[in-house]
Amino acid sequence: MTDQTQYAFRALADPTRRDIVRMLAADEMTIAQLTERFDMTRAAVKKHLTVLSDGGLITVEPRGRERVNRLNPQGMEPVLDWFSYFDQFWDDRLADLKEAIERKKK
Repeated sequence: MTDQTQYAFRALADPTRRDIVRMLAADEMTIAQLTERFDMTRAAVKKHLTVLSDGGLITVEPRGRERVNRLNPQGMEPVLDWFSYFDQFWDDRLADLKEAIERKKK
């Protein structure tokens, strides 16, 4: 597993960060806007955003005095690639099972 995949999984491991990802999938938001939606300090939200940024799941764009956070869909690619291995694994196993059942019917 690559470092980027590790960082992405670490970022997604926390339910608050998953909530932030869902919110940013709908619209870009500042730290202040995100803080309004959680029962935590601005500093705590900032720490979550840092982990998401380190994981490549969000991008942060300075706009004047604000920092606008948005989802980085490409950041999900390492996670999806990792899961796709298991999709193929189960597809192969189910195909083998189907074949075994069909052979047994004959």
